[in-house]
Amino acid sequence: MSKLIKNTTTIAASLAFALTLSACSTFSKAPPAGAPLDAVTAKLGKPNAVYPDPNGGQVLEYRGQPMGQVQHMARIGADGRLISYEQVLTNENFARLGTKRWTKDDVLRTFGRPADISPARATGPFPDDAEVWSYRYKDDGVWNAMMSVYFNAGGVVLHTAKTPDPILDDRYKGF
Repeated sequence: MSKLIKNTTTIAASLAFALTLSACSTFSKAPPAGAPLDAVTAKLGKPNAVYPDPNGGQVLEYRGQPMGQVQHMARIGADGRLISYEQVLTNENFARLGTKRWTKDDVLRTFGRPADISPARATGPFPDDAEVWSYRYKDDGVWNAMMSVYFNAGGVVLHTAKTPDPILDDRYKGF
């Protein structure tokens, strides 16, 4: 029996080590700042979406939604070179969302496409034509969460709300 436990422990440790290495390789594959666009796409692959930047550049989306909890964005300057590459679904980035200033285009360029788009509940404090974009992410890098961004009919942010992710949070299982 102890041999079975030892083998199981060894296999579990090996899998954990392999997963740790694969997570590191995701970040190590990021091209260096200043890399030209063709080098960025050669290293990262074809983006899932490309958004024009008002400053003349573009933003490349490497999608992790709808079920993943990460989303990477590569920002390319007007000169065609990489400015930054980052996982954008973080509390720090969500804290930058400004109500009545940010538009759907701003949110797309910053966070990419959401996991879910739906109308706001008619019973809530929002207009009947309000829309909600929800992003799955790890709150503080630990908790399964959803960040919901509410827009008015003009596409301007009205409100944001962070909640536990009803699909991934164990407290919601069985409902």
